[in-house]
Amino acid sequence: MSREVRLVANPLLRSLLFALGCLSVALGVLGLFLPILPTTPFMLLAAGCFARSSERFYCWITSHHRYGPMIADYLAGKGLPLRVKLLAISLLWLSILFGVFWVAFVWAKLAMLLTAVAVTVYLWRLPMAD
Repeated sequence: MSREVRLVANPLLRSLLFALGCLSVALGVLGLFLPILPTTPFMLLAAGCFARSSERFYCWITSHHRYGPMIADYLAGKGLPLRVKLLAISLLWLSILFGVFWVAFVWAKLAMLLTAVAVTVYLWRLPMAD
């Protein structure tokens, strides 16, 4: 794999990263069935969390038949395929706009919209994978 595993020394932080990685995998798998949850960002987050918390789970997710190639391309600097970018951005905005509609606080709406803009810019600026 193109990224080495460097475990965090603090056991509490390592446990929190591992839990966040597991939660990200669960949300990514749910994203396969629920159109509001994007799978790709959650799997990338899980890989990042596992790279700092568990060599075993990092190896598992990066060698997974479905997610491994996508993660390897991202880590190698190849970016994401256009289809994945468009899908992630579309679902991101669908879920954010849904949230903005239901949230009553103006500051929360603004925070969600600013976050969506930042994530959209980040995803769009990633290189295009083949």
